[in-house]
Amino acid sequence: MEHFPIIQALCRAALAGASPALRKQVERLRDALNEEGQTKQAASLTGLIVASERNVEVAPSKLTASRGFVGGEVLTPNTLPPVDRETSAPLAEIIFPSSIQAEPPLFNAAVTHAVGSVIEELANADAFHGMGVQPARTCLIFGPPGTGKTRLALWMARELNLPVVLVKLDGLISSFLGTTARNIANLFAFANRYQCLLLLDEFDAIAKVRDDPQEVGEIKRVVNALLQNLDLRKENGFTIGITNHARLLDSAVWRRFEVQLEIPKPEFDIRIEIARAFMAPLTPPSSHLRLIAWFTQGASGAEIEMLVRTYKKASVVNKDSAQGLLDTLQQFATRNAARVEESRRALLFSEPGTLFRAMKSDPDLNFSLADIGEVAGRDKSTVSRQIGKPARSIN
Repeated sequence: MEHFPIIQALCRAALAGASPALRKQVERLRDALNEEGQTKQAASLTGLIVASERNVEVAPSKLTASRGFVGGEVLTPNTLPPVDRETSAPLAEIIFPSSIQAEPPLFNAAVTHAVGSVIEELANADAFHGMGVQPARTCLIFGPPGTGKTRLALWMARELNLPVVLVKLDGLISSFLGTTARNIANLFAFANRYQCLLLLDEFDAIAKVRDDPQEVGEIKRVVNALLQNLDLRKENGFTIGITNHARLLDSAVWRRFEVQLEIPKPEFDIRIEIARAFMAPLTPPSSHLRLIAWFTQGASGAEIEMLVRTYKKASVVNKDSAQGLLDTLQQFATRNAARVEESRRALLFSEPGTLFRAMKSDPDLNFSLADIGEVAGRDKSTVSRQIGKPARSIN
């Protein structure tokens, strides 16, 4: 479809505040494109529909969550967190809903639905109580670094209108291991006293496999203390654990968490939306967002944010030059080699004809010659000639 980028932009704008009837029309357009064999354009509209539904799907059905699942006193800005007796260092940070980012993190449809179901349960805790069942009170969020696990936990607290008692467990471990067990007990006693969400970040720092022969007996007792306090906490509030290293967790720890939510690295369509979200106040062309998403295959949301920052800096520094997006990507790949998937990096630094052919044939990118010329800072005829050149063989 010759003018599909314009149609795509119109659909994106319309879906931002779409009624069910309008969404249905976009779905009809997608289905018609599929029937005509224009699967790339249809897939693009599917991505827009999924993204537009995300804000609605994740939010709970009630604006204010039921308080049936939490008890205790109300936390105020004047409430001081518990401290280590030896060092007087705080054992936790208290974060109030008003200071948490309002926008939900971007995940695929499966994760989005799962998060929505957890919040929905907690929002309807009173109704569950009448049927003799309870909402899930513990959730373990795990996955690679930079995928938005902590941001998701904080956002869930905001949706539930609960302050967060945030604990970095690696900082909780004292050189005096007996003190660590006492700190854990004090921390849970504090969380159980107040209406809050207890967030245990870097969970693997303390919840280690107890059968590891390299661990001393005292660490095992610390893990047991943690498990016992998790069991007691179920009757008092909601607890989220976060880890980048799920394989390090004791099997007994896994059993304590009713919800075990894996956050994967983002797929192509989600990478586009993550790049778009970080671009403000810039509004780059669709071809730029698609190329950034293509280039960041295997990257986390945090790594995409880093690339977008490089893009924004380049837009300021090179605003009067003809430097294309490919030059910016090459700069990023050189300065952040370990953060770029090897095959994408090899293509980026290959001869132009090889790179342009890969971009032209990739079904996700769906690039025209004009698109390639725009991101490469070259005219369409030059791109066409370079695509037509045979790749040089290396003997």
